[in-house]
Amino acid sequence: MQLKSTDTQPHARIIMALFFFTMFVIGTDTFIVSPLLPTLRQVLHISAEQSGWLVSAYALGYAGFALIAGPLSDGFNRKSCLVAGMIGFSLFTAGCGLAADFSTLLALRALAGISAAIASPQVWASIPQLLPAHHVVKAMSAATAGLAVSQCMGVPIGSVLAASNWRFPFFAVAGAALIITVLLAVKLPSIPPRQRNGISITVLAKQYRFVLSERRTVAAFLGYFLYQLGTFATFSFLGNWLADDFALSVQQTGLFILVFGIGNLAGSLMTAPVERWLGTRATVTAALLGMISMYLLIMWGDHIAVVGFAYMMIACMGGILFPLLMNTLQKQQPSARGTIAALANSSMYGGTMIGSSLAGLLYARVAGFPAIVILTMLSYTAALILFRHILKPVTSVSTVTSSASASNVGR
Repeated sequence: MQLKSTDTQPHARIIMALFFFTMFVIGTDTFIVSPLLPTLRQVLHISAEQSGWLVSAYALGYAGFALIAGPLSDGFNRKSCLVAGMIGFSLFTAGCGLAADFSTLLALRALAGISAAIASPQVWASIPQLLPAHHVVKAMSAATAGLAVSQCMGVPIGSVLAASNWRFPFFAVAGAALIITVLLAVKLPSIPPRQRNGISITVLAKQYRFVLSERRTVAAFLGYFLYQLGTFATFSFLGNWLADDFALSVQQTGLFILVFGIGNLAGSLMTAPVERWLGTRATVTAALLGMISMYLLIMWGDHIAVVGFAYMMIACMGGILFPLLMNTLQKQQPSARGTIAALANSSMYGGTMIGSSLAGLLYARVAGFPAIVILTMLSYTAALILFRHILKPVTSVSTVTSSASASNVGR
């Protein structure tokens, strides 16, 4: 279902605003826990290692359940799935603020992640269904901007709200999520499924076989995985490197990451005009090549100002790139957008986990941060090769074949 062109503009603005705030509140819940960990260690009498699980529980709940929620959502009304996920997200996040012990808080964090896994893929999958093609990239950029703003503001918001009581940040996020949920229920159009599926392992297996049946789709996900692996390999050890090589304090590192988030936000707002100017293939190519060149500058830069400039540019180009990659993935199988979004999220978390693990080995045992940067540049180069192939103009025969395949699955 798509909105009529005669009333696209007001509806498009409302939809983009709703999806911006949806992704903002989900992203904020991810980042908001970090400044609370020292306080939670004291209040809950847990070790530093245990406190780290409060961050991991949310991510693991999200990544694990997304693989189930995505395909199942393709057989249901996306608006209903989104609202249901946001209701669960609101309730379980509020529950975190009421938790009296570590085990309860850990379980509620995982449940909040599972709820986010139900809601978040619906945002990316709904955009191409609700809006005409010329608004899709702009709407993807709006949702990405929500994540970028949460990256900028999550830690500061958590720090300010937790100044008097560690429970307040959870209540604030839950309250904001509940308001957004009501607005989604009232303002978002219904998004019925293209095909109705039952809930079974057979349905899940069939959906994944369908999505991964074409080489272009597999190549797209491999490229996206490599991009995320390279990105999070360097980002996960950025704080250690800034402290070891530049003697930055925790507060100074937080300011550095804030600048990174601002650059990412700026890039996400530039995606639509840049894509219109250069085209998708040229924009993806320029962004990845630009990021690789900035990492070369980081390897050779010996002053924090140079490194800060390079990272701000990397963040800006990453902000431009992310919506285009998500849109490219969504285009692979239009009849399975929920599954595509779920696989994209799982690819991101998989890339995060493997990238962080490899970065740890390289940082400690090989050549420190420069070795991680080389891994990132190699990952980006491989991703660039894959995406340039995927984004080649397809022949009319291929297009007809792809359309016929999607049509047959929908029957």
